Amino acid sequence: MGVVTSTSLTHSPAAPVINRPNVVAIGTIVWLGSEVMFFAGLFAIYFTLRGTSPEVWAAETAVLNVPFALTITIILVLSSVTAQFGVFAAERLQPRRTGSIWQLSKWGLVEWFFLSYVMGAMFVTGQVFEYATLVSEYIGLSSNQYGSAFYITTGFHGLHVLGGLIAFLLIIGRAYAVKNFGHKEATSAIVVSYYWHFVDVVWIGLFLVIYVLK
Repeated sequence: MGVVTSTSLTHSPAAPVINRPNVVAIGTIVWLGSEVMFFAGLFAIYFTLRGTSPEVWAAETAVLNVPFALTITIILVLSSVTAQFGVFAAERLQPRRTGSIWQLSKWGLVEWFFLSYVMGAMFVTGQVFEYATLVSEYIGLSSNQYGSAFYITTGFHGLHVLGGLIAFLLIIGRAYAVKNFGHKEATSAIVVSYYWHFVDVVWIGLFLVIYVLK
């Protein structure tokens, strides 16, 4: 019977290391890819209706309140900035602030995500106010081609914003619920930030198409 020496153990080949891709990251990318296709379809609908009825667009876009739309757009874009600060806090595994409420450098995930939630809610509120104004000007969903294109594109985007607001609340609640904030919770926060950034980028495109390129 052979004897196993320490030398043979020392020089035995090491087991191969398998680097598996992050399942959550891949799932998020695939899902956002499908969302890109969805909004691409909405843009196509908008441009098609606009191309067939240029005179309607010329009349109806004159009613749009561009400065107001720009204001809520800036608020939404800034909410992406605050969400990213929340991600930085999550990456250093800091769920809540460690100092005064006025010390922004001490804020954690909860504070930054809550601020993003408030700013997103302000955007939705502004969008509802704009809808009410347009309806008072007799521009509704079924009034003409412009009304259909405007409400379908902005309405579906608004639903995505609402989904992001719900996601913010879930992440904030989870940060309070868990005893030890770890990498799993941080990954969830990062995924939500990806979605929120995507929603913001889509709105910038919609703003340019609807309000700037009238």
